Amino acid sequence: MKKENLHFQTINSISAFHRLLGLPLPNHPLISVVDLSDIRNLDGVTAKPTSYAFFIISIKKFVNGKIKYGQEYYDFDAGTMSFIAPRQTTIVELTDVNPISSGLQLSFHPDFIRSHPLGRTIHSYGFFSYGINEALHLSDKEERIIKNVFGAIREELDTSIDEVSQDVATAYIEVLLNYAKRFYRRQFITRKAVNSELLTQIEQLLEKYFDSKDPLLNGLPTVEYLASQLYLSPRYLSDVLRSLTGQNAQQHIHGKLIEKAKEKLSSSNLTISEIAYELGFEHPQSFSKLFKNKTNASPLAYRKLFN
Repeated sequence: MKKENLHFQTINSISAFHRLLGLPLPNHPLISVVDLSDIRNLDGVTAKPTSYAFFIISIKKFVNGKIKYGQEYYDFDAGTMSFIAPRQTTIVELTDVNPISSGLQLSFHPDFIRSHPLGRTIHSYGFFSYGINEALHLSDKEERIIKNVFGAIREELDTSIDEVSQDVATAYIEVLLNYAKRFYRRQFITRKAVNSELLTQIEQLLEKYFDSKDPLLNGLPTVEYLASQLYLSPRYLSDVLRSLTGQNAQQHIHGKLIEKAKEKLSSSNLTISEIAYELGFEHPQSFSKLFKNKTNASPLAYRKLFN
């Protein structure tokens, strides 16, 4: 008999999710909208890593207590949206017995949208890769708009399911995602002062990394490394940087890398290979290729400018 893993669970269907939460079964097996105040059992999805086989979009408000995600606590006392993609692992720890006073949650299986264009484009919505601490914080007006879309989907699912119900609901899901995209861009702008501090922090992190033995020991710095140092998800970090500078996190790393390479080429007697290894490259040819791609000159040609 296979031993059950008590420390991890996978929820494979929306019906199973409803049963776990003590909710009536959904009208459609592949999609549902629920009022979070109707949930009767939160124990099944708290305090243990949980993976879902479907997308989850939630809007929460009036939280008593806090929600713990990973090692951090977050107090959602205003309208906020969070997004979970299939097979992402989340863990939620509640500090109150009944923390959520109001909110809505949309769940839909990938099969529900698979035959629609949205099935091919949904992964372009980067916020499904954000962490809970990078949730979308809504203004009152934005919250009303989002709740209206949730309501439209719910009303469609509460009517008689027919041959066009899937098309209508999928269209509303796409509207919801596009509103979220718009509101996240607004959030990047309104939090510009806070986000601008990231540029300084990233510069300091990369400066410290390249001035240490880390490149020799660990290779090139990665977007994942920067994100972990800043307690952000890699996708959120790149999206914030792109909103501020037009460049993503990987481009920022390359920019710093080229800057350090130029310093070494112009002021040291190290060979091209030695510089490549000191910067974290496993193969000098990879360094030369990237340098030429970014500067339109080979490392050797650049060095000759200073001799």
